[in-house]
Amino acid sequence: MALAQAARVPLILAGAAPLVSGALLVVQAWLLATVLDAAIVKQVPRQELLTGILGIAGLMLLRACITWAGERAGADAAERIKRHVRQSLFLRLVNKGPYWSRGQASGELASAVVDQVEALDGFFAKYLPAMAAAALLPVAFAVLLLPVDVIAGLVLLITAPLIPLFMALVGWGAQGASRRHLRAFARLSGFFADRLRGLSTLKLYGRAEAEAASVVAASDALRQRTMSVLRIAFLSSAVLEFFAALGVAGVAVYIGLTYLGFLDVRWSPLTLQAGLFCLLMAPEVYAPLRQFAAHYHDRATAMAAVTQIAVLFDGLPADEAADDAADRTHAPLQSGAGAGVTIQGLTLLAPGRSNAVLTDAALVLPPGEHVALMGASGIGKSSLIEAIARLRPFQGDIRIDGVPLADWDETALRQRVALIGQKPQLLAGSIADNIRLGCPGASDAQVHEAARRACVLEFSEVLPQGLDTPLGSRGHGLSGGQAQRVALARLFLRDPGLILLDEPTAHLDESTQHRVLDEILEFSAGRTLLLATHAPAVAARFGRVLRVAGEKVENA
Repeated sequence: MALAQAARVPLILAGAAPLVSGALLVVQAWLLATVLDAAIVKQVPRQELLTGILGIAGLMLLRACITWAGERAGADAAERIKRHVRQSLFLRLVNKGPYWSRGQASGELASAVVDQVEALDGFFAKYLPAMAAAALLPVAFAVLLLPVDVIAGLVLLITAPLIPLFMALVGWGAQGASRRHLRAFARLSGFFADRLRGLSTLKLYGRAEAEAASVVAASDALRQRTMSVLRIAFLSSAVLEFFAALGVAGVAVYIGLTYLGFLDVRWSPLTLQAGLFCLLMAPEVYAPLRQFAAHYHDRATAMAAVTQIAVLFDGLPADEAADDAADRTHAPLQSGAGAGVTIQGLTLLAPGRSNAVLTDAALVLPPGEHVALMGASGIGKSSLIEAIARLRPFQGDIRIDGVPLADWDETALRQRVALIGQKPQLLAGSIADNIRLGCPGASDAQVHEAARRACVLEFSEVLPQGLDTPLGSRGHGLSGGQAQRVALARLFLRDPGLILLDEPTAHLDESTQHRVLDEILEFSAGRTLLLATHAPAVAARFGRVLRVAGEKVENA
């Protein structure tokens, strides 16, 4: 319900539409009963009834327009809220960083952002307006009938509240079943995505048929849970129809017996106008409840989806942008100037390791200094670089330009710091498109120059389409060294103050490594550069070399 604040106005319109339509319905039913009474009992000529008939037609048309406007408002509110939730979840993904997302099943994250957020549509577009109408209109209609006929009003007033009571009992089971169904759906999404990603490996080891059977079994389990949710949904509808039929039949039998003279509990004769009005309004008392029941499972589905999102994202989505802006300052940008880095008391932990990667480490990088970082594999070089880029949780104090890392605005930090890791992320698209990710507004000439400096042209020029050669997902079609150079070309489109490189020349031959390193050092002139490497020849090009050893960072 807190999410409803994102679309308060359209939700109010969607909730008010059935109430206004209900008020017009009372006038329409009374006018119809009056016209029929005048035509049957009073034998009024048709010409004199024309005004009443036109009034009834006008009311029907007006109610249809109001209903349409209410549905449009509800749909608009749902779309606004879903967009708000998806943006909040995506921003939370960005804020948590790749370190957190690596520990999650990508299929479950995608299912939460797409499918489970979509499950909120029915709650806001249909359930909330129906709930407002079901809470007010049945009681209002029944009370309105009391002055016309006390017995009919009491019958409806007693039977109508029983429907929400029994529906609530059924709804508890529906919510639990929906929660289990969405949890199974999320697991199946992650399961299927993981199998699809590792399909070539499964085929290589002869596990394709066994995993296909596992997917079939998981799909069948999901089908069974889906059917259990549907059974409960049909049960809630059966409860509603039973009590609605009981109430309408009770009013009809009472009025019929009264007209036939078998029942006489009134103080005055029951006129045709009053009887018709009661008969016309009796089904309308239960109509809002029928509409409510039709969308009651939307509430259970939405509740289950919200629960699953809260579990997966460590809480429900909020205004992440506002929270982030309140907690972090916009550090001043110094375009092109080297950034100073100060680290004190740094401790880095890694999952699956009993000992810390780094303990009480300290490091000072003056602005504009070029430093090589060496150490054995797995010693913590990549972890240190990721911590400086705020992509890994840490304990201690890291400051860039004197500002604590936690206080940096995300956009300002990404403009100030450039990181290229060992496994760069390439997307489906052309080579030029992947280079242009470093600066989406870069011209073709700038992209070509960046590709030249990163030695991308050396392999792209022999391809039929050059830089326009399309790549598959994750850079499929390029070798490790080629993918590294494409990612490195992004750096030459940017203007960072701090450059963090993790083994940028690991997959290159000696000649290409020398040319790429020349371009990196030339570009980094005046900027702060920290480059992790295993190659002594690369480290020899730097004025200062640090070594990670024994959970410490020290001069080599």
